[in-house]
Amino acid sequence: MSASAWRNRGHAAYGAFVVHRLSGLALALFLPLHFLVLGQALQGEAALDVFLRWTQAPLVQFSEIALVFLLAAHLTGGLRLLFVEFVGWRSETQKMLIASAGGVAAFCALAFALNLL
Repeated sequence: MSASAWRNRGHAAYGAFVVHRLSGLALALFLPLHFLVLGQALQGEAALDVFLRWTQAPLVQFSEIALVFLLAAHLTGGLRLLFVEFVGWRSETQKMLIASAGGVAAFCALAFALNLL
């Protein structure tokens, strides 16, 4: 790999790319579980109640908070990419957009956590 390829990995936009890619993969892995829960809701109230009791575990609640963060990070990262596509690449605004996307994602996760607890 060339030296410039390694140098580009230190750029904030590369970090945003990694977060966007990993959050997309995590959300794709979450979908089968979500469909399973919807299927349990169709099977009846008792099956859904068993699952809902399981969701009260602290590890599951932490996972839900992480999922909301990943969803918000993926959304705001995608909006940043749309901005780059339609407005153009301006290196002076990229760090501000990346920081704003991270801040919005953190705010969404914190708001969800405060509502959950």
